[in-house]
Amino acid sequence: YGGAMTLVSSQKIENFVDLCDTFHIPIINFFDQPGVMIGLEAEQAGTIRAAMRALAAIEQSNTPWCSIIVRRAFGVAGAAHGRLGGINMRYAWPSAAWGSIPIEGGVAAAYRRELANHPYPAARTAELENHFSQYASPFKTAERFGINDIIDPRDTRSLLCDWIGDAYEKLPEMTGPRARTMRR
Repeated sequence: YGGAMTLVSSQKIENFVDLCDTFHIPIINFFDQPGVMIGLEAEQAGTIRAAMRALAAIEQSNTPWCSIIVRRAFGVAGAAHGRLGGINMRYAWPSAAWGSIPIEGGVAAAYRRELANHPYPAARTAELENHFSQYASPFKTAERFGINDIIDPRDTRSLLCDWIGDAYEKLPEMTGPRARTMRR
């Protein structure tokens, strides 16, 4: 679960987004989020509740936002990369993967009975994962996921320099205090 949203990381995200939104500071987010932490400890701690507050902060923010999805964007946490529209942009590297659940976990969950009764479960698992991976190409699903463009990682710096210039031109339109509702 490396990189999963935990209680503490969700609170940090919420606070950071609120800070940037309060002072109208554009956000650049290099995104690699495999999901929200699961398990008994995470449930008892209220991790999903904290993650939803972080997502609400992101959705309520008015500050310019640019996400670069570098690897994973799955589940609830996969929505944590800013609203689309206007100056807000969402780019992905060719290494990006997104969806409701990673292929590996999806195959294990959806084909549990079949795999349990199969004489060679590891081989069948690999076969199913290979079959579904052909549909997981970011080039095939980018538009549906709201990706503005799939970019060469080497072009990231110049693209972000252009974006930050555009974002700062929009800032004079975003003055005044920010109202936040329904989170606490």
